[in-house]
Amino acid sequence: MAISKKGKVYLVGAGPGDPGLLTLRAKKCLSQADVVIYDNLANCVFLRYADVDAERIYVGKKGGNHTLSQEKINSLIVERAQQGRCVVRLKGGDPFIFGRGGEEALELAKAGLSFEVVPGITSAIAVPAYAGIPLTHRSYTSTVAFITGHEDPHKEETDIAWDKLTTGIGTLVFLMGVGNLPRIAETLLEHGRSPDTPVAVIRSGTLTEQKTLVGTLRNIARLAEDNDLKPPAVIVVGGVVNLRNQLNWFENTPLFGKRIVVTRAREQASGFLESLVTLGADCIEFPTIEIVPPERWNALDRAIQNIETYNWLLFTSPNGVKYFLNRLAAVRKDVRDLKGVRIGAIGPKTAERWHELGIRLDLMPDEYRAEAIVEALKVWQIKGARILLPRAAKARETLPEELRKMGAHVDVVSAYQTVKPEYDTEKVRKMLKNGTIHMVTFTSSSTVLNFVDMFDVDHDRLVEWMRAVAVACIGPITAKTAQMKGFKVDLIAPEYTIDSLRESILDYFVSAPERRVPNPSHA
Repeated sequence: MAISKKGKVYLVGAGPGDPGLLTLRAKKCLSQADVVIYDNLANCVFLRYADVDAERIYVGKKGGNHTLSQEKINSLIVERAQQGRCVVRLKGGDPFIFGRGGEEALELAKAGLSFEVVPGITSAIAVPAYAGIPLTHRSYTSTVAFITGHEDPHKEETDIAWDKLTTGIGTLVFLMGVGNLPRIAETLLEHGRSPDTPVAVIRSGTLTEQKTLVGTLRNIARLAEDNDLKPPAVIVVGGVVNLRNQLNWFENTPLFGKRIVVTRAREQASGFLESLVTLGADCIEFPTIEIVPPERWNALDRAIQNIETYNWLLFTSPNGVKYFLNRLAAVRKDVRDLKGVRIGAIGPKTAERWHELGIRLDLMPDEYRAEAIVEALKVWQIKGARILLPRAAKARETLPEELRKMGAHVDVVSAYQTVKPEYDTEKVRKMLKNGTIHMVTFTSSSTVLNFVDMFDVDHDRLVEWMRAVAVACIGPITAKTAQMKGFKVDLIAPEYTIDSLRESILDYFVSAPERRVPNPSHA
């Protein structure tokens, strides 16, 4: 990445954790960064927006354990900027709300360095909203205050005016206060707040493991201790907490808290992941296949150069269409050269790209598998027809074999290949072992086979762990592969599409509430 002659620092708020709450400006800054200096973020997915060559430096703290002191963090930011680099200082929440961003900005100003502050959505407002608690409401209060629950320990006395704050403000929001919750409640009571004042403590807010505990000033400290409530959490004090009974939208989403492993290739998984997350699921992205070009383009290029000699083009996946069209352009041809060639496809996603180009398909069977396209072609009298089948380098031979039996001349060419990616399996392995995964999804036989191969454990041990996990498959072929590997299959999408798989997953959990909690595996 090119380094600018004059460095600049962006103090960027990453928001409370939900990836959807990162601002567009923050994402753009990350994409341009030479250096990202980041805290113990609620969601490290944000780091993916940075360039692969960007330097990433962790300076966070957890449980009082500091990686670097604030003074050293300040020096690090200044040093990198003085090297003429574009620096993003990425902080959870908002940089200027209890984030010490003001101190870092002052150091940059003293050093004469250019900087910009990119506000983030603070957990002080986002977390209560995700718990169904509006901080202000005309029927309750028009005032709200944000208070640190963890003042500077070096101060000789508090600078919080508890006597005025306690009864002068309707809603009180404390950040970083779980450890001091008994003292906070006691102080508010001492200064005149009613013991019956509602209190909510919201842990891991905006994330799918969010947990909300509701009580009163009289009992909230005991409830938090009994429930072993740990940081990070936001404390909300005030009558607005009662509105949660009617407005608790996030924790009532149908898949809230379900931990679902998605094994689909990363470049294809985003839509599926987003749809499950929208329904409340905690999705673990665990790609077991990677889509890459074939080892050689020779066969596909040769077929495209002679495309006019074919009667049919058949596609069994969106990837086949994608790579075919890319090579069509690479050999200096375009869709006009397909005139006279009939096109067939399996599934709506495979057909979608052709529809975007304004091309109406000649064949798309109602059932989305190879056997169905064979049946559909029987009415076309394909004996003697030349058929080109661009597909994965390794795939089932059912389609070409059946077409040849019908008298067709079939050329199978590799348009792409699927390979097992290099991926750290430790996180998923630990969750499987501990029985904290609800479901694993498979969208092809390759995802199943690679899933098994990626774990450096005895196969019987993996099968034992998977007994506590629901297995969802996109179709019967994938399900058969999963069963051959010893996995029980709990659901098969009836239409063999991602949309159908998502709806089947939703129905699976909604129809049986007891499936909300996985059965721990005793490995």
